[in-house]
Amino acid sequence: MNSIKYSEGSEIIHNLNEDEFSKKNIVSKKEKNLLASTYLLLKICLFLLAFISLIKIGNITQLRISRLKEIKNSYVYEKDRFQELTNRFDNLLSQQGQQSFMKDQEQMISRDVMRVIWR
Repeated sequence: MNSIKYSEGSEIIHNLNEDEFSKKNIVSKKEKNLLASTYLLLKICLFLLAFISLIKIGNITQLRISRLKEIKNSYVYEKDRFQELTNRFDNLLSQQGQQSFMKDQEQMISRDVMRVIWR
């Protein structure tokens, strides 16, 4: 009888162990699913963050390039203007430029004088 009780008791313990193991296994599967979905969500968030950052970097780069083009165009304009003024100044210092300079001086009118233009 004792052996029957012992065998019944061991079966009950064995059944309890299997039930507990299956419950733990189910809990373990749930935890694994939860962790997997959490990692997937984290990966998606990081991917979106990287994608948005790349878009922002692209826009900033495009803005900088357009500003650099504007600066370059302004520089080229000022450089050409400087070259033109330098050439005019050099022409004024030449012999023919001296006569031209004197003509320009004769045409200048002081601020106090009124100028009448005939047409």
